[in-house]
Formats: sequence, C-alpha cells, structure tokens
Amino acid sequence: MLGGGSFTLFRFRGIKVTVDWSWFIVLFLVILYMTNFFEDLLGESGSGPFLLALLSAVGFFGSILLHEFGHAVVAMRNGIGISSIQLWIFGGMARMDREADSPGTELRVALAGPAVTAAIVVFLVALGTAASGWTGFREAALLETRSDVSGLMALIAWLATINLLVLVFNMLPAYPMDGGRVARALAWYRSGNRNSATRFAANLGRVFGYLFIAGGIALAFSGRVFTGVWLALIGMVINGSARGAAMQTALTDRIGDVRVADVMDREPVTIPGDLSVEQALDEYFLRYRWPWFPVVDAGRRFLGLIERDRADEVPEISRASSHVADYVDHDIGLFVRDDTPLDSLLANQNLRRLGALMAVDAEGRLSGVITIEQVGRALRDATAR
Repeated sequence: MLGGGSFTLFRFRGIKVTVDWSWFIVLFLVILYMTNFFEDLLGESGSGPFLLALLSAVGFFGSILLHEFGHAVVAMRNGIGISSIQLWIFGGMARMDREADSPGTELRVALAGPAVTAAIVVFLVALGTAASGWTGFREAALLETRSDVSGLMALIAWLATINLLVLVFNMLPAYPMDGGRVARALAWYRSGNRNSATRFAANLGRVFGYLFIAGGIALAFSGRVFTGVWLALIGMVINGSARGAAMQTALTDRIGDVRVADVMDREPVTIPGDLSVEQALDEYFLRYRWPWFPVVDAGRRFLGLIERDRADEVPEISRASSHVADYVDHDIGLFVRDDTPLDSLLANQNLRRLGALMAVDAEGRLSGVITIEQVGRALRDATAR
C-alpha cells in the first residue's frame, strides 16, 4: 500500500471493514467524473447530476466491498480467518490470517470474489433490460448522451459496465490478482507443491506488471495521460506484490514444514473468563504489567483478548461485579490454529500490531502463544541453515 493511516467503517460477522486515506482519492475522482457525465447527459448542472454521481460512487465501492466479502465468506467457511477488509486506492483487499492449505481451497477462495462480481453484472443487466429493453440498456451502457436515456438508467448501465471491466481485468493471470491466484491453484494442483506454484504465479504476475507499465507509458504518450499513469501504477503495485511473494516463497523453502506448534510458548498466562474485572486488574495487569492477556473459559476454550485500556474503562463501582468475558475482543484475526504453517504468518498484520497471536487447537482450546520474536528466531535459524 501507499502507506498512511486507516480507520474502521464498521464490522460485519466479526470482520473489520476499514478504509485507507488513499481511497478518498478514487472517491473524489469517481464523483468528479460522473458529475461531469451526468451534466452532459441531462443537460443541466446542480444537485441532480451530483446526487447521481454520488450514487454511482456508492454503488461502485459497494460492489468492490461485496467482491471482497465473497472472498472472506468462502475463506472463513474453509477455516481461514479474516482479520479485516480494507478499501484503498486500487480497490479492496481481504486480509487472511493464513494461506490456503490445498489447491482446492485456494481455487474456491480466489473465484468467490469474481463470482460475486459476475452476479452483480447479471443482476444489473437484467434490471436495466427489464426497465428499458435491451436496446435502451445497450445505448445507456455505451454512455451515449441521448435525451431519451434517463439518468437512473445510465447509472445502472455504468455500474454494470464498470463491474464487467473489473471482472475481466481481475481475472487476468497476474498474481496477486484473482486470476493469478487461480493460476497458482491450478499449478499447485498439477505439481503438488505450493511453493513452486507460487513462484510460477509470481513470475507470471511480474510479466503482466511490466506489460501494464509499458502499456501505461504508451497510453500516456498517446495523449491519454490519466489512464496511462493509472495503468502504470497498477503495474508497479502488481510487480512489487509478485516480487514480495517470490521472496516469501524463498523463505518458505528454508523454513520447511515448521508449524506454529513447533515454536510457540505452550504455557501462556491466561485470565479466566469468569474472573471479575477488579481481580484481573489487581492480579494480572498490575502484577505483570502487560497490555493484554488471553481469556479462556473453564474448558480452556479461547474467548478473546482483554486489553488494559478496555478494563480501565469499566467504572470502578462496577468492576467487582463485572466479568472479564464481557469485555474481551473476539476478533477472529487474534488467533491461529496451532497446526498452521509458520510461513503463513510472515505477513500477518495482527502479529505485527500485537507482537503475538494466540494458538488454538481444532476444538478452539488455547494451546499456546506465538510471538513475533519466535517467528523471527525461526526465520534466522532457517536462514542460517
């Protein structure tokens, strides 16, 4: 990403949806472009074209968000946690807490987003055709500024067209785009080796990245400066991501089959969920001076994390009668399975933010804590070997 801060919009099914500051650049450009278009189409200026442009931007980014939720839902159904979905200048990104464990899972997760986008296109085309007939919808989709094309129909047609373009572009076999992940899944299925499949897909992604950069430069010199610069920037992002994937694969080869359970701390300090907040502050936070603790129930099932700031927010008069379990953070991105390959944590954002992740077994019981120092030590040992 370009860097900078982000903030949370909302949470849905435990998934945090955030936006990066760069997202507002695209939001502004979409609204500006569509306002000018609707002014030309309707032959007027003012609130009408601006409102239609605003609806266009909401529909466009809503479609991207649904695309990413498609990835997220299928990933969660296959046991892969989703820490967040982030909107930024080049679209959206679902952050998974680990890689897929089979080519079939990789393929299903990769195709889930495009399937949602395809469904959106079909729905919009059907809606537009039912409202104005195929000829009227086709004219609106071609963005012809005809007096008999209503603003609402042009809005529907534009959303259908832009989603179709996103679908086609995203299915190009340029890793880490969805098409590149499909290519990796197929190569993985054929070779039986995830690392070699990732190298193949990453190299393919770098080829497409250079093609996009070259095409962008050509478009810029032909007079289409904005489109050319945008395509070149996309090529640079794809090339950088593919290069990073190739480098991570090299580290993965060195780590081998090391799992979280092989390096984690198997005796973490935990707080019982039925303990009062007052006792937690006195017996744990004041004693150990740690910013957070894992919370478990009587069967040692992991309930979430309790942070010092969250405990301090409880009014003093209520602390003795309040239980820790009522104030834990249940974010699914806070824990991983203890049989997770260690290499899948290399890009984990929560590991970097907290400095550690909770490790649970197949039944959800807390089995340990994996720290960023332990991951780094394993990497150093692997590099030394």
